[in-house]
This record gives sequence, structure tokens and C-alpha cells, in this order.
Amino acid sequence: MSIASSGPLRVAAVDLGATSGRVMAAEVGPDVLRLEEVHRFPNGGVPIRSSLFWDVVGIHREVLAGLRKVALAGRLDGIGIDSWAVDYGLLDRDGELLGNPYSHRDARTVGVPERVAKVVDPAHLYAVTGLQELPFNTVFQLVAARGTAALESAQTLLLLPDLLTYWLTGEIGAERTNASTTGLYDVSAQAWSVDLAKRLGLPWAALPALRDPGSVVGPVLPAIGQAIGTSGAGEPEVPVIAVGSHDTASAIVGVPAQEEEIAYISSGTWSLVGLELDKPVLTEEARLANFTNEGGVDGTIRFLKNVMGLWVLSQAERTWAAQGLTADLPTLLAGAAHVAPLRTVVDIDHPSLLPPGDMPERLRALARASGEPVPETPAEVVRTILDSLALAYRRNLRQGAALAGRTLELVHVVGGGSQNALLCQLTADACGLPVLAGPAEAAALGNALVQARTLSRMRGGDDLPDLAAMRSLVRRTHDLRRYEPRSGADWDTAERRLSR
Repeated sequence: MSIASSGPLRVAAVDLGATSGRVMAAEVGPDVLRLEEVHRFPNGGVPIRSSLFWDVVGIHREVLAGLRKVALAGRLDGIGIDSWAVDYGLLDRDGELLGNPYSHRDARTVGVPERVAKVVDPAHLYAVTGLQELPFNTVFQLVAARGTAALESAQTLLLLPDLLTYWLTGEIGAERTNASTTGLYDVSAQAWSVDLAKRLGLPWAALPALRDPGSVVGPVLPAIGQAIGTSGAGEPEVPVIAVGSHDTASAIVGVPAQEEEIAYISSGTWSLVGLELDKPVLTEEARLANFTNEGGVDGTIRFLKNVMGLWVLSQAERTWAAQGLTADLPTLLAGAAHVAPLRTVVDIDHPSLLPPGDMPERLRALARASGEPVPETPAEVVRTILDSLALAYRRNLRQGAALAGRTLELVHVVGGGSQNALLCQLTADACGLPVLAGPAEAAALGNALVQARTLSRMRGGDDLPDLAAMRSLVRRTHDLRRYEPRSGADWDTAERRLSR
């Protein structure tokens, strides 16, 4: 039975970000792809003593609240969860959570990559995992946790979307797109690297069986069905479907591309800048450039670079709000548009910008250290952030294309940053390429599309057979905005200023 004959499917797309989470009701049909946000809640690291944790039980409570709102408003055919990567929870032998999961912004991994390099040669680590070296990768978090009571008694490790899925279904597993971000996944063999885990003294037996995006995890537990209002006499429980549980994997499904070779920026708290490939690039040049190879839906590879993203801007807004200054984003962006182009550029990926805190002052410190004009006003600070982001996008897209042997003709910008017109225009200017911006909710759309394909197949249909069909539906149902590159600003000189 196809979607066309049975009517649009209605699913819940749970899309969790590091600063906010939302539950979306999605309708998917032959020419229908609609999202309605039914529940949104704030998220963020919770400081306890000197550490930073996630309130994962609170996140679960909010997810249930959102699912109940979806179910009360109409039929619910499926549920899928995507979130950020690398963070995890540990379960004991009874399947109970061993404490709150750490946030990847916690400082416990400082110096850990250097310790790991003494045990496993970084070239070998990259040859196996294909991962960009980031201090918060799961493998480094686990090495930092060696010797702790929690890790020593853990029976199971679940990344956050897998943990939340487990609480909905009682089923344990690891979805591949998120597993591929851990630093313990063999990107060529598409399996856990038990050898790496053993060499690093990590509990390899705690790594759960892998599952593919699009697989049915199981029905919701009866207690969950009662909590969200889907239980009823004679009614089957709602299936939970493994989507691309890394939010970027889902977002790339939602890229409205017509071309086969895709260059993208998934722009949110983090910016993920890269290309979609058929196979990983594991060359020494790619390792030295610190590019990552992460799994995508349908066996694709996300060859990309993590860039600090709009986290820096959101933290600056928070700082100004705490100081009683204007922190309204439209006003800040309007002011930034009148600041001289490329007045001040900084390394937007500098480690000092990773933790929460006073971003305006940190940006001023970076400017002073590199001999750049110091941004004093909020407008100058915002323009510094946006110019520096666009410069990072330009550098990484060009480098990624060269490493992969690709030619770039168009850049897709999806996620919340696609609504930032100034940043999108600066990206087109910096890259010298047209930018196609939208949709803003690409991750939730990709989540819903993968669910819809699975549900269609469960009913004997073959709707949305591949990524091209999914992306075609996004193009047909969403308004996009195109930005053409302008001449004028000297991006080449700005890039050389950064290398001083």
C-alpha cells in the first residue's frame, strides 16, 4: 500500500539540539511534506560542582510531553529521534542509567587526545575511523572516564538518541550515523572497532549491536503508550523507527538538492561544512586537514568539517542580555550589516570559544592577539562572528572539494542559519558560489522522510525509494532562497590575515 492510496502518514519527529529541543508533527504524502512544531523546550549543559552534564531525564520528560501533544491532535504512525552526536549514557546490568551523561563541553577531555596519541598513532586512528580529531569525540570522553566507578560497572553504552529510544521501546542498539561519530567505529568495515577499544582499555563489550537508519526498533512500551495517549483497545502500539539519529545525517536527507554531487552547510549551534560522498576519504592529506568521514543515510559518507557555528553568536546574545544590553537578534543583524566588511576576522574555531561564557570579550582577546581591530560595539562583534564564519565556510568547502576531487557549483545551507540572510549572503560572497538557503527544519524533515519510507515499505509500498526522491519532495513543498555572490570584499586578503 502506497502513501498515495492510504493518505498522508503522520509521524512525530523528535529533533534535539544542544540549546533547545522540539517535537514536530509531520505529514508526508506524494506531494505533501508539512511540519508543525507542537512542543519546544530549552536545553543546555547543567553545571554540577566543576563538571557539565545533560539533564537527560528532563529531556525524556519533555519528549513524552511533545509526543502526547502529537497523539492528542491526530493519528500517530511513527516516532523517530535525532540529536547531536558524541555524548552518551551508561547503563548498569539492570538496564538502569548510571548517572547523568556528561556534556561534550565539559573540560574533562583537555589533553586527552595527546594521551591517546601515545597509545594509538593518530594516522592509524584516522585510517580506521576517518574522524576529525575533536577533543570531545566519544573515544576521548571514554578515555577521560577510565577508572571511574560508572565506566567500570557499565554494561551498556548508549549515545543519547539511542538512550532515549531505549526508554521508549526497551530495545538496546546503536544507530550507525551516530555510532560513526564516536571514534570507535570502523568507517570502512561499518562495524565497531573492537581492536581500538581494547588497545585503549575501554569496555568494548558495552558497545551495543548496530542498526541501520530506517530499521524498526520496536513498538513503544505499554507504559509509554499510556503516557502519550496512544494505547487503546485493539490498537497496535506506535513503532519507533531508527532515523539518521545524528541530526546532521537527518539534515542532509532534507537538503533539497537536484544535483548528484552535494556541497552543504548544516548551520545551527554547530556548522557542519562538507560534501556527500559514496565512500570515505582516508588519505593522509585529509587527516592533516582534520576532515571527518561520518556515516549518512543509505550508506553515504558525510565528508565534512565541524565549525564552531552559531553557538558563538548565541553565547554573545546571552552575555549582552545578562548585562542589560540589547540582545534582539534582528536588531543586532541590522547593525552588523552596516559595519565595514571584513573589518575584523578571527579563528572562529579557536578552543577558547568552545565553553560557555563571555564571547564578546573572548573575541576581543583573539582580535588583540592577532593584531586585528578590536570589535567594541555589539554590531562590530556580530559582524566579526559572521565574517569569520563565512571565511571558515569558504576555506573548508574549498579544501574539502580538493581532497575529494570535486568541483563546487552550488552550496546548500540548511538548518536555523539558513534564515540568517546576512550570513547566507556573506557565505555566497566568500565562496564565490550561489547559495541555496533552506529549509530551516531540514533535520526534522529528514527524520520524517526516513520514517515515511519505512512505514510505506511496512505497508507493501515503495514510496520515497531513495535520497533523490526524498529531496525532490522537499524541493516541491518548500520555499527556498537563492543568494548570488557579490564582488567587492577581499576574502583572499582576509584569509591571509588569519594565517599571520
